[in-house]
Amino acid sequence: MTNTEVDQALAVDPTVSPEFSLDDLPNIDIDNLQPIDIESLVAPNDSRHPPRILVLYGSVRARSFSRLAAEESSRLLRWYGCEVKMFDPSGLPLPDDVDSDHPKVQELRELAQWSEGMLW
Repeated sequence: MTNTEVDQALAVDPTVSPEFSLDDLPNIDIDNLQPIDIESLVAPNDSRHPPRILVLYGSVRARSFSRLAAEESSRLLRWYGCEVKMFDPSGLPLPDDVDSDHPKVQELRELAQWSEGMLW
């Protein structure tokens, strides 16, 4: 599954859990990438579910470098075992331009409530 296919699948079904290989991270020196030891970071009764991370970017240009950086970051976060969702800001109105029930505003609010961390 390509990264674009993954993002499209996650946009349709956020429970999609694609498997990634090192081929998905061609610019990373795997010798310098260390897995996270979850057990050393959590208390005995803490949840062991994958961290839920929302990745945000601001540019809506077709060739957005911030979006490309966000996609690469998402691939790394998935390699580390995180559940990642990206918010596409296309169609998001400016502050105070529309009511808070606008679909893009609601989407962003729901993703913010779902997430346990955000990457900007």
